[in-house]
Amino acid sequence: MANHKNGGPKLPVQQLAILAIARFAEPLALTSVFPYLPEMIESFGVEKNEVARWAGFTGAIFSISQSCTAVAWGRASDTFGRKPIILVGLLSTMICFLVWGMSTNLSMAIATRAIMGGGNGNVGIIRTMVAEMVPERVLQPKAFSLMPLVWSIGSVFGPAFGGFFAQPAKQFPNVFGDSEFFKRYPFALPNIMACCVFFISFMTGLLFLKETLESKRNSRDWGLELGEKLTRPFHRKTHTKQFRRRSFVDSEASAPLLAQSTLSSSSSSVDAKHSDSVSMKDIFAPQTTINLICYTFLALHSVAYDQVLPVFLNYPRVIPDEHNTSLPFKFTGGFGLSSDKIGTIYTVYGIACGVIQFFLFPKLCARFGVLGIYRFATIIFPIIYFLTPYTALVQSTTWRYIFFLTIMLVKGFVVIVAFPCTTILLTNSATSLRILGTLNGVATTFSGLGRAVGPAAAGAVFSWGVQRGYVIAAWWFLGLIALMGTIPPWFIVEGEGPTASSTATTSEDEEEEESLLQRDDDDDDDSVDGYDEVAVLEAIEGNESESESEGVRKKKVVNGGYGTMRNGTSSS
Repeated sequence: MANHKNGGPKLPVQQLAILAIARFAEPLALTSVFPYLPEMIESFGVEKNEVARWAGFTGAIFSISQSCTAVAWGRASDTFGRKPIILVGLLSTMICFLVWGMSTNLSMAIATRAIMGGGNGNVGIIRTMVAEMVPERVLQPKAFSLMPLVWSIGSVFGPAFGGFFAQPAKQFPNVFGDSEFFKRYPFALPNIMACCVFFISFMTGLLFLKETLESKRNSRDWGLELGEKLTRPFHRKTHTKQFRRRSFVDSEASAPLLAQSTLSSSSSSVDAKHSDSVSMKDIFAPQTTINLICYTFLALHSVAYDQVLPVFLNYPRVIPDEHNTSLPFKFTGGFGLSSDKIGTIYTVYGIACGVIQFFLFPKLCARFGVLGIYRFATIIFPIIYFLTPYTALVQSTTWRYIFFLTIMLVKGFVVIVAFPCTTILLTNSATSLRILGTLNGVATTFSGLGRAVGPAAAGAVFSWGVQRGYVIAAWWFLGLIALMGTIPPWFIVEGEGPTASSTATTSEDEEEEESLLQRDDDDDDDSVDGYDEVAVLEAIEGNESESESEGVRKKKVVNGGYGTMRNGTSSS
């Protein structure tokens, strides 16, 4: 309450930053695959026209596995806590990326991607942690834009990693030309570099990330204790104020500010709430279902676009003529770019997305509203998809890149605002905080299905189209899906959020605490002139008998003055 009076609620910046560091490795590693994936699949002996099909399937198998285990990971986080599940996901993904980088055939690569997807449910769990850290709606646009911002930053470095470090023996013969290891495993180096970042993320989360699940916040955390010991020499000794707003980031959250009986009853209440089973009716409420459909559509077409785009950029240039071109629909050809140039394009794309996310998104949400921004974004997606293949028809290299990068930047703008918007809408459609972990697990399952179906279908359609001279096939396929995705957002009603039902309870609890604290203060004030002084004198006169002490108390009660009590003590 005091926090609201003194300038309003504030973001838990430190814990959000730690969560962002723990999150950073995943987008970096996942996007590092994009620039070299077509060349990697081609190195397995796959024909050029079939590369898109298998690239899509490789991306799809990851998402299928992730969607199959997302609910299980979400329920595990509701039971064991958010932090341990996130750490398991980071460790699992780090190991899988090492194996992925040393894949020698298509079957090994696909199996590794499947295990990688199934072993990581962090997308939904991290979203849940942000919601638990920041329950205030006024702060949600800024808080929920942080993880997409981290994704954008990872997207800047990831493709650069992939494009720059892939095939090092070929790109840097003077340095790696004599290395048999990198000749045998040409795509291992970017994954080794990414694993170093994974290790940093894992250790940061282990040592400094605090649990947000209410039933586990006060449990002992060996990682936090170790982190505190390691950083203790660098801390200055500071005197903190006695009274602060309690939150999960406060170390005083476990201090017994209330009477033990009050704490016990509160703890029992919390445990009872968490022991309630989450029903499907709670999760699939009407508005939640609509938001899940919107999230699935968005994941399907936007991720499929990102998966197919490197294949399109890598596909050889074809000069249009009367034999291979019949506008407006029949033409073929791509950009003919290598992995390092594709990586550069994705880096520019990621930088632009980061700038949009950090500077524009909160302001746009404040002015037009989360739902309004999301509806606008869904209208722009199909236009982008329909226009993308026509960039290959521009014969001037300069204008071709200008046309293409303009479309990429617009796409980056709408996707970077659409994902946090749908996350906020989904979170605020939840009926209770109790179901939030499971709901985000379900959301990850649905989006995983979209991420699986989209790239697989788009890759297959791309291969089918280029074999028949229609490079537009995959892009128009995605455009039609995006058109269908513009319909559900108009049925969304923005909710009050899962904390709305608990706000009154929280206020009552705070008022009760203040009442109890005030009562304790009153008792303390009364004791200044009363029995506390008697206790002090009894401690000083410790060798007095019980009867003499009783006599002192009687005189104190009768005469009511400190001087009389002292005289009584002296006379005896």
